[in-house]
Amino acid sequence: MDRDLLSHLPVVVAVARHRGFASAAAALGMSASAVSHAVRAVEDRLSEPLFARTTRSVALTEAGTRFLASVEPALADIEKAAEGLSAQRGEVTGLLRINTVRIALDMALTPMLAKLAWQHPHLTVEVYSDDALVDIVARGFDAGIRLGDMVQKDMVAVRITPTFKVILVASPDYLDAKGVPKTIEDLSNHNCIGLRTVGSGAIFEWELTEANKVISVKTSGTALVNDPMHAQELALAGVGIAYAIEPMARRHLRDHRLKWVLPQCAVEYEGLFLYYPRRASQAPKLRAFIDAAKATLRP
Repeated sequence: MDRDLLSHLPVVVAVARHRGFASAAAALGMSASAVSHAVRAVEDRLSEPLFARTTRSVALTEAGTRFLASVEPALADIEKAAEGLSAQRGEVTGLLRINTVRIALDMALTPMLAKLAWQHPHLTVEVYSDDALVDIVARGFDAGIRLGDMVQKDMVAVRITPTFKVILVASPDYLDAKGVPKTIEDLSNHNCIGLRTVGSGAIFEWELTEANKVISVKTSGTALVNDPMHAQELALAGVGIAYAIEPMARRHLRDHRLKWVLPQCAVEYEGLFLYYPRRASQAPKLRAFIDAAKATLRP
């Protein structure tokens, strides 16, 4: 196969992963016309259309799906071979793509990335925040970060945070004005800051503990957000009661800017886990990330 065609294959893979020419061009640092030219060159060489294009979407054809199923593993093997040679020289190089829930950046990723930047200056870590469940392999990510109960069973999982509680918080001013709820039933008389899930679009029902059982509680209020950190900011502003992640609210509780509401009803979650396909576990860039995670994990 000619060398020009080989150079175009990563572009074809990028278009498939990003599901569009413009987004692939942005990811590759190329112009959209250059990406289109590369894809057309491969299609002409194969005498088969790899993508079905409309004004609104780009999708693989059946032939494109078969072709990418063979090409992607081969390109991954070439990349691993190159990274392996660098690793033998004591260098960790390449691009490590992580798909993560948004809360992980504040809870765990920042100290890991700081350590990696000093230890492996030739490694680039791309962090893509996405609260929806995705197929990390199909989307071209090396690993993902999710709550323990959200990790697929066929993945290798490494803990990167301790267990943590999700709690109810409100500002002192709000509680002085509206009163402090004593029971879960009292929440119906309060302005509860709602959460809309990114994946399904449904309004999240708060999970709370009652009589040693976890129950789901429907809430209502004047604000609805899709990020727990935004809910916490609204609680700090005195809007109402928020469903918050305790480690993220801890400093505000300590400074008395927030108060813990119904502490007996808090639910404990497993914590955040890094997960990845078993076959990827020996990649030097992923091993470096795992080592940084273990080194920065705090009790």
